Amino acid sequence: MGLKANHLLKGTAIALGGAVALGLMSVSATGQRTTQFESAAQSRAALQQALAQQKAAAARAQELSVKARDASAAAERTAQEAAALAARIQQSEAGIAAGEARLALIREEQVKLRGQMAEREGPVVGLTAALQKFARRPATLSIVRPGSVRDVVYVRALLDSAVPEVARRTQGLRAQLNRSRELQREASQAIAALREGEDELAGRREELAALETRQRIASREASGNADREAERALALAEDARDLSGLVGELDKAAEVRRKLASLPGPVLRPAQPARAQTRAADATPTASATAPPDGFRLPVDGRTVAGFGTIGDGGTRSQGITLVPRASAQIVAPAGGRVAFAGPYRGYGRIVIIEHDGGWTSLVTGLVRTDVSVGDNLVGGSPLGIAAPDAPSVTLELRRDGDLVNPLDFVG
Repeated sequence: MGLKANHLLKGTAIALGGAVALGLMSVSATGQRTTQFESAAQSRAALQQALAQQKAAAARAQELSVKARDASAAAERTAQEAAALAARIQQSEAGIAAGEARLALIREEQVKLRGQMAEREGPVVGLTAALQKFARRPATLSIVRPGSVRDVVYVRALLDSAVPEVARRTQGLRAQLNRSRELQREASQAIAALREGEDELAGRREELAALETRQRIASREASGNADREAERALALAEDARDLSGLVGELDKAAEVRRKLASLPGPVLRPAQPARAQTRAADATPTASATAPPDGFRLPVDGRTVAGFGTIGDGGTRSQGITLVPRASAQIVAPAGGRVAFAGPYRGYGRIVIIEHDGGWTSLVTGLVRTDVSVGDNLVGGSPLGIAAPDAPSVTLELRRDGDLVNPLDFVG
């Protein structure tokens, strides 16, 4: 029984010694790769949000890929392909965010487990050490010491009753040690998945950059007026008193273009008397100024820090919604339309203004790089550029016939 007890106690001591070391290793292995959250509840909420965003981005990418495959015109096919790639990039970004949230949850559980193991470790290790000392006492000492035979018998009896108690007390600790090892495996798998996601994201960004380069070359060859229009837009930006004034001037220019485009060609004779023709025109419904752009969506996934109409620290009222996305996150067109402005604007970073059908205009600010030009015709989800690598903040404003409206009322 002494040999059996000795082996059991030795194994228990080794397990206890390795438990805390493994717990420390688990925490340090993940600490440098996780995003900091204030609580486990926040980590779980971030995980669920990222998974939902990942699923939605994958669905958008699939839909856009189908549209690209079915497109007959080369320009439309390329535009849909670029939008699909941008959706894949956002899918990868959401996958990375989900991986970081998983790692944060693992790390939080490891820290909690380490504290529980430390509480149980001290008393059990002390008891185990004392019993091991008795267990190693040689039987020959009983010959030279008076009363030692009785002591040995007493110690052996004590060990017979104590060993099961030690095993019982350390059962929970051994279970925690197994859980610690399991968490370490989960952390290693999560880190590997994160690295794979980062590599996938880099590859998709390179693919999109190559496609956009081909688009720009084709656009320059197809249109000679783009540069002049872009210069006019930049001149308006310099003269505008504020962002609302710039959007207003661009809306006026868009209205002039729409009127010119709607002028009829030469007609030999009217198909009906002028008065009747006027009445028919009045009765014909025009493009609805109340219907939002098809498939309107947020330009980037992120945490909302300012809602429409909220009062900021400086006492100014928010004219749109402000999101905090991932660093260098992909930003896309909230809906299809024509680029009216793309470039830097004082205090807002680089901005993009898009004219949509039916008198709608959207404005996206906070880009560190723009990948579109004035005059470009975009599909919903077309890549606009990327957010800042440090302290990113993206604002979306939406106007209907020049009046500000809450974008969230129209997000599909």
